[in-house]
Amino acid sequence: MKTLIIDDERLARNELRRLLENFPKIQIIGEAANADEALPMIEELEPDLLFLDIQMPGKNGFELLQSIEGKTPEVIFTTAFDEYAIKAFEFNALDYLLKPVELARLSEAIHRVEEEQHNQESAHTTSVGTSTKILGENDQVFVKDGEKCWFVKLGKVRLFESMGNYVRLYFDDQKPLVLKSLNALEDRLNPATFFRANRKHIINLQWIEKIEPWFSGGLLVTLRGGDKIEISRRQAIRFKDLLSL
Repeated sequence: MKTLIIDDERLARNELRRLLENFPKIQIIGEAANADEALPMIEELEPDLLFLDIQMPGKNGFELLQSIEGKTPEVIFTTAFDEYAIKAFEFNALDYLLKPVELARLSEAIHRVEEEQHNQESAHTTSVGTSTKILGENDQVFVKDGEKCWFVKLGKVRLFESMGNYVRLYFDDQKPLVLKSLNALEDRLNPATFFRANRKHIINLQWIEKIEPWFSGGLLVTLRGGDKIEISRRQAIRFKDLLSL
């Protein structure tokens, strides 16, 4: 797994690098001391995993994640403070390590990463059946939320929204939650129909009713049904390339 270490303390980065030598699957491809250094590295190197400090000069770890455009890597937070744990998991963090990081605790976190990778490679019967083929608008999927079940054609789903460790599906007047990450779902959906608009949303291109210029080079799309979704600046470039003649 291509891995970036992001921490403003050099000693902390060195110690984590030393501990990670015990895990041959982890390939450290770079280090950054702050968000400004990390963002271009994330965009260029496309890491699978971030070890991310929370309190740093400039943008903190949460603000860094909000600045990532497109697909977000898996995240393990590393911090000296325990009061951020709940917020960390709102950001889909796989784990939350308190400094000084202990090898046994790090090993648990790496195991979670490997489990998540395995889960993404396997089909989830809660939302996409049992095969790993790419799903398009004509495919039907089984969705279960609590006691309610649906067998819905994907072309009817206008919007997917990340909600922590869940994804909310919008179709008809229904909004069920499925236990799945947006990144894993994106890997299964046909990109000709389903477009990653930003960190939190995937939209069905066939449901777009209106497109408007938005702040900082982004776009604002209105879907049939009234949902308004911002397309980030970086994704707006891809969006225009995808839909232009």
